[in-house]
Amino acid sequence: MLGLALGWWLYVPIHELLHAYGCLWTGGEVTRLEIDALYGGAWLAEALPFVEVGSEYAGQLTGFDTRGSDAIYLATDLAPFLLTVFPGVWALRRFGGRGQAVRFGLVLPLALAPFLSVTGDAYEIGSILVTQLPPWTEAAMSELLRGDDLFLAFERVRAAEPSPWGGWFLAGVVGVLWAFATYGAGAVVARWLSSGRVEEAP
Repeated sequence: MLGLALGWWLYVPIHELLHAYGCLWTGGEVTRLEIDALYGGAWLAEALPFVEVGSEYAGQLTGFDTRGSDAIYLATDLAPFLLTVFPGVWALRRFGGRGQAVRFGLVLPLALAPFLSVTGDAYEIGSILVTQLPPWTEAAMSELLRGDDLFLAFERVRAAEPSPWGGWFLAGVVGVLWAFATYGAGAVVARWLSSGRVEEAP
């Protein structure tokens, strides 16, 4: 539990910063990244001009411009989850197999991030992909379905006429499938690095 608490505290700002740099590295622009003071928002705001203290969530990228590119949008969403593919799942297996409890807890947020993000980033990734399909390609539909909060998207869809329930549901399903696929990719890397063996605790 000690490792998990520390791991979560460290992971939140790292996750949000990777969203920002995923956007910047692929040609987008970042103007506002909100991070709660509890997670070091005040310190980061002194070092980075686009960081603001305080958020409705632990952290959220609220000001960014993808220049109309869905590829940049996806890169922005996907960047933090590279840490799940490596070293997240590999480290989880390594520390768990060796019985190193604090380190195991420390990397839990890293390894399980896709599942923790099912109603947030995972839904947003699903919504970007789903709005490439003909029934939901119109700008009005994209505006309704896209976002990093499944429940807020639910409220928008419910208030709309017609309501694109199929798109909302499919975006959620795609997000869940993406979460499993991302963890699975991390498992493949972990097996490759350990030659198929998970070390047992002495």
